[in-house]
Amino acid sequence: MVASNYFLDRSMQFLVVALSVAAFFLFRGRLDWQSSTSYVLCSPEDTEKIYTVDNANSRVQCMLINNAVITHTGSLAQVQQQWQDSIAGFFSKYRALPSVRYIQPGAIVVPGLTDSHAHILEYGATLQLPLEGTKTVNETVARVRNYILSNADIHSDKSKFVLGGGWDHTFWPSGAWPTAEDLELDPVIRGRPVVLQSKDCHALWLSQKALESSLPFPEEVDGGLIVRDASGKPTGMLLDNAQELVKQPKLLEDDLLRRFDSAIQNAVKFGLTSIHDAGLDPASLKFFKQEARRRILPIRIYGMSYFDENGDYWGNTSQPLIATGDERLTARSVKIFADGALRTGGAALYEPYADNSITNGLMRIDKDVLFKYIPLFLRDGWQVNVHAIGDRANGLVVDAFEASLNGVNVTALRPRLEHAQLMTKADMHRVGKLGVIASVQPTHAISDMLFAEDRLGPERVKNLYAFRTLIESGARITLGSDAPVEDLNPLAGFYAAITRLTPDGDSPHGTDGWFPEQRLTREEALRGMTIDPAYASFTESILGSLEVGKRADFVVFSQDIMSIPVPEILSTKVLATAVDGKLVYGAI
Repeated sequence: MVASNYFLDRSMQFLVVALSVAAFFLFRGRLDWQSSTSYVLCSPEDTEKIYTVDNANSRVQCMLINNAVITHTGSLAQVQQQWQDSIAGFFSKYRALPSVRYIQPGAIVVPGLTDSHAHILEYGATLQLPLEGTKTVNETVARVRNYILSNADIHSDKSKFVLGGGWDHTFWPSGAWPTAEDLELDPVIRGRPVVLQSKDCHALWLSQKALESSLPFPEEVDGGLIVRDASGKPTGMLLDNAQELVKQPKLLEDDLLRRFDSAIQNAVKFGLTSIHDAGLDPASLKFFKQEARRRILPIRIYGMSYFDENGDYWGNTSQPLIATGDERLTARSVKIFADGALRTGGAALYEPYADNSITNGLMRIDKDVLFKYIPLFLRDGWQVNVHAIGDRANGLVVDAFEASLNGVNVTALRPRLEHAQLMTKADMHRVGKLGVIASVQPTHAISDMLFAEDRLGPERVKNLYAFRTLIESGARITLGSDAPVEDLNPLAGFYAAITRLTPDGDSPHGTDGWFPEQRLTREEALRGMTIDPAYASFTESILGSLEVGKRADFVVFSQDIMSIPVPEILSTKVLATAVDGKLVYGAI
C-alpha cells in the first residue's frame, strides 16, 4: 500500500511538471507572437495591396511579422493555415493568431525604401539654413540675414560661423557666380564668417571674413578652381577640390547630433528605412559608430568611406564594418571622386562645353590614381564606388574597373558608378558587361534638363541620364536623391524616373517627358528603390522585398502609386514607416 501511494504521488508530480512545462511554452509562445513586433498586416478583405517586390513582382493580402522577421505571406486564410501548420504538437490549436492590423482602403504596402545616394549630415545642415529655390542673389542674401536675426546666439556673436546650403546660381537672372561682396553689402551679415554650399555641393560661397580667415590660397588647385576677379583677387567662390581650402571650426558632437536627428526625422516621414551615405569623412564615420553604440539607429545606414588620395592607403589596415548595431550600420565601401558636376561646369567631358568652349571640365583625380587604388581596395575586400558625371570621367573609371575586374567574381565585389550621368553608348554597354552597378538620381534629370542642351549641345545631351539605355545594356541601376542636392523624398525620384517631367507636368520636350524613351516603368522604379539598392549594399538576402525570412522593413502609402494617375503621385502621403516591424513613423 505504501509503495502504491508512492508511485501514485510520483505520477502526479510528473503530470504537474508536464502540464507546467506545456503551459510555460504555450504562454511564452503567446508572448512571442503577440508582442509589439508580432502581428499580421493586411490590406482590406479581397484585395492584394502588399507589393512584395519578389522576382515575380507579386502582391499578397497579408504578411505575418514575428520578432522583426516576415514569417508568412498570402491571404488571411493562407497566413492562418501556414501559421497553424508551422506549430507542431497538441497545443498548436490553442495558440491564437497574432492581432490583425488592416491598412485603410486605397492604401498600399511596399518594402522599406532606400535612398542609394545621399549625404545625411550635410542634408541635416541645409535644414538649418536652406537656400534652395531662391530666384536672385538678393533673395538668397535676405535668407541669410533673416537666419542670423532669428537666432539670438549667432546674432549676438559675430565670430560664429554661419553655415547653409542649397543656392543655385543657374536659376538667377544673370546666371553669374555670387561673390563675397554680395554678402558684405548687407549690414547684418557684414563682418561675419559665412560659408554657403551650392545646390550640387561642388561650390562654396564665402563671405569676406570667411575668405580672409582661409588665406593664403595657392595660385592653382589640382581638380579645383579659385574664382578670381580681373585683378586676380579671389571673389569668394571655390569650386570642387578648392573647397578644401576653407578653414572653419570643427563641428561639435551636438552639432552633428542636431543635423542627424533633423535628417532622420525627414527620412522616416518620407518612407525611407535605409540610406546609402555617399562619402563619410572620418569625423562623420566616427559619429555614426558612436551613435550605433549608444542606441539602435532609427534607420539603416550604408556608409561609403571618404578616399583621400594624399593620405595613406588604409584598405589593408582597416576592416570593413558590416551589419553592426542590429543590422543598422555598415561601412564596407570606399567613395572616390573622379570629377566635378555638370551644373558648375566641372564634369569632365571628352569635348569642350557647348556654352563654354575654353574648358572640358575637371578631373578631380589623376587617372593613374584610379588604376592604382581601385584594384587595391577590391583586393582587400572593399566595395569601390566612384563619383563620375562627365563622359570622360565615366570612361576613365570604367577603364579602371575593366582592368581591375579581369577574372574576378564581380558579384562578390559589386563596384558602383555613383551618378553615371553622361556616358557614351559604348561605355554603357561595358558597364552592363562588367556587372558594374549604376547608382543614378532621377531628380537630377528633371533639374538639369532645363540647361543641359545649352551646356552639352543637341547630340551629346541624348546620352545624359539615359536610364533605359543603361538597363538595356545589361546594367543594374539603383536610385537615389543625392540629398541635399535634391529633395530627399523618394516619391520625387519615383515620379521623375517614370515621367521625366517637372512636378507641374512639363519638360523642354513637352508633356511626354524629356527624352521620354529613357523613362522607367513603375515596377523598375520601385525595384530601384528597394531590392536593387539591397543588392548594391550586399543585403538582398534580408532586405529589399517583403518575402518570408526577410526583415520587416515596410512603408504604407495613402494611395497606390503603382496604378493611380501620374499627376496624383506627388500628393501621396506616407501613413507609416516600419523598421524591423516596429513603427518609426505614423500609425496603422
